[in-house]
Amino acid sequence: MKIIDFEAHFFTEEFLNYLRSRNSPPNLTIRDLDGKKEECMYFTPDLWVPRSKNLKATLDLGEGRITEMDQAGITMQVLTLAGPGCELFEPEEGVEESRKSNDRLAEAINKHPERFIGFAALAPQNPTEAVKELDRAVRGLGFKGALIHSHVRGGEYLDEEKYFPIFEKAVELDVPIYIHPRIPSPQMLKPYADYGFALAGAALGFAAETSLHAMRLIMSGIFDRFPGLKIILGHLGEGLPFWLDRLDRKGIGFGGRVKLQRKPSEYICDNFFITFSGMFFTPAFLCAYLALGADNILFASDYPYESLKDAIQFLNNLPISENDKLKICYMNAKKILQL
Repeated sequence: MKIIDFEAHFFTEEFLNYLRSRNSPPNLTIRDLDGKKEECMYFTPDLWVPRSKNLKATLDLGEGRITEMDQAGITMQVLTLAGPGCELFEPEEGVEESRKSNDRLAEAINKHPERFIGFAALAPQNPTEAVKELDRAVRGLGFKGALIHSHVRGGEYLDEEKYFPIFEKAVELDVPIYIHPRIPSPQMLKPYADYGFALAGAALGFAAETSLHAMRLIMSGIFDRFPGLKIILGHLGEGLPFWLDRLDRKGIGFGGRVKLQRKPSEYICDNFFITFSGMFFTPAFLCAYLALGADNILFASDYPYESLKDAIQFLNNLPISENDKLKICYMNAKKILQL
């Protein structure tokens, strides 16, 4: 069975050196952890996570990565620039870094076109240039979508009108946008950051941030304006499948400002796809599976931050039909990516 891994991250040496050169977050710097020197990613001056053990894997866009894919049984990977992405830099720097990263990714794909698919890095803090870069990446470089690391410089969300041209271009090109987590925005960070990255990061902060972002997009009416827009969420939909009924019953007409043509759950079921990247927990999967159906779910590992073999083992043990596994592993991806 062919398997397309919808969330696999990479860095370039150029991008890492840029992060190392920065004097303020987001940046990479050396920290002494229990007597051992570790390269750590800083998100704020007080919020960081060790990254040394993952950096080598993210830099490999060739035979080492492909060997791991073969050992696990992965046919292709959708490659995306790893966090922090380009969304938090000064606009000119973000635009430059996104272009350079996309060019390096295109080179890797050209060497291994049967194994790698590209999603563009963008710098939405300059919406005009982000639209141009998305168009260049898809039409010129052959990429199949884009990934945006949630909130933009200053804690802005993409439901603001100035960012709508990015989504309009995605619809024109008929490609999806992957909304990937980052730590909560400055407005909501402190209660998470009090306990460091352990709470502000993948354990909870990521899902709180990204589910909020997804709901802001829905509440903004963007899917009424662009009904063909396709959004991908990782980590089993960042918890949203669990909330579908309550979002419908409590999210509209309770003193809000929302005038939508449909229920929130309908947008989630019709305009969103979810992956199970980094969420290898069968009860949570079954909730998402029963809420959305197999047609809305994609295979993903969150490589190299999660194990390819763990993702495959999780898939193999799922109590669902082989036909639905085929949809999740390949058929849904084939349709979304127009392969």
